[in-house]
Amino acid sequence: MNSSKALRILVVDDTVVYRKIVKDVVSQLPGVEVVGTAHNGVAALHKIRTLKPDLLTLDIEMPEMNGIEVLEHLNREALDVGAIMLSTLTYEGGTMTMRALELGAFDFIPKPQSGANMAENTETIKKALAPVIKAFSLSRDIQKISGRKRKVTGKASPSKKKITPTQTIDSEKWSGKASIVAIGISTGGPNALAKVLPRLPATIGVPIVIVQHMPPIFTNSLAKSLNSKCALDVREATDGEPLKPNIVYIAPGGKQMKVIAGADGRQRVIRITDHPPENSCKPSADYLFRSIAEHFVGRATGVIMTGMGSDGTSGLQMMKNNGAFIIAQDEPSCVVFGMPKAPIELNIVNVVSPLDRIADTIIKTVFPADSQLTSAVRPSSKVMERRLS
Repeated sequence: MNSSKALRILVVDDTVVYRKIVKDVVSQLPGVEVVGTAHNGVAALHKIRTLKPDLLTLDIEMPEMNGIEVLEHLNREALDVGAIMLSTLTYEGGTMTMRALELGAFDFIPKPQSGANMAENTETIKKALAPVIKAFSLSRDIQKISGRKRKVTGKASPSKKKITPTQTIDSEKWSGKASIVAIGISTGGPNALAKVLPRLPATIGVPIVIVQHMPPIFTNSLAKSLNSKCALDVREATDGEPLKPNIVYIAPGGKQMKVIAGADGRQRVIRITDHPPENSCKPSADYLFRSIAEHFVGRATGVIMTGMGSDGTSGLQMMKNNGAFIIAQDEPSCVVFGMPKAPIELNIVNVVSPLDRIADTIIKTVFPADSQLTSAVRPSSKVMERRLS
């Protein structure tokens, strides 16, 4: 790719060492041009106007103007600049990262923890940053060509069957009733979940288990952010807790989560493990989905949403074989059309749904005969109390 078509990146960080590391990493990537660096948000805004970058690698915590304030400024001025956040592994860093994603940041990577040398930190950042920049670049190219919402297509086998996005549950003749909902999601996930979960009623009557690809600490921040928006109680899952209805359990970052049988053989319990990554993911959707297939035969709903890669495909295949109902987010509403693509093309999906209809589809699998539940998307007293406080 020649320089005129290269993705133009501005590196923004208040630490000299990280500016150098990120600049060196980005400079080595194909189809990318580093157009400059900035030591804080004020300097970044000045250089954005003069250098016109396509993308910022943006530190969150900086003096004078932090990364959140930069994003707020970009939104106010409607500047067409993407952002990938570099976030610290702290509670405050996690909270600010959730806010950055709400403000439109494409994704984030965690900064390496202190103690490693420069070579190790460089390798850590390269491993995390390179695929995110590639995904952003591909999504931007598609946006320019099609004029549609930014998204990127992942690799998958050739399509065997066309599935209509408006396909209904009745047309699939699914006779089951879900006792659990399992969701796998990655890039673009926090904002997508913030659109789906608040539309589910507080009395949905089943547990919801979620794998969102995130490192430690950030999943706890995600759970708290979503809990403030939802009628359901949203929490980061803990090992050994029994599954209960009307609770959303998010897999802890850096761990694997599955469902097992309790001591009485009837109750289902969450098990958090340190088993190896699957599909380079920890937590992994496949890991969770396999356990749902085993313990909820014929009474589960699987949902696969926006994200890079194909994590979740093999687990959904097992769920489908065991009688689960499978929902996939459609391509136009995905930030990254990777994770839903392979299940759709392998014909293991019952419904392909735009983001704004996923909640209604989930509700119909839990209450297949009760059409009145569409009114349950109204905010609960929990949400209204938070809005008034």
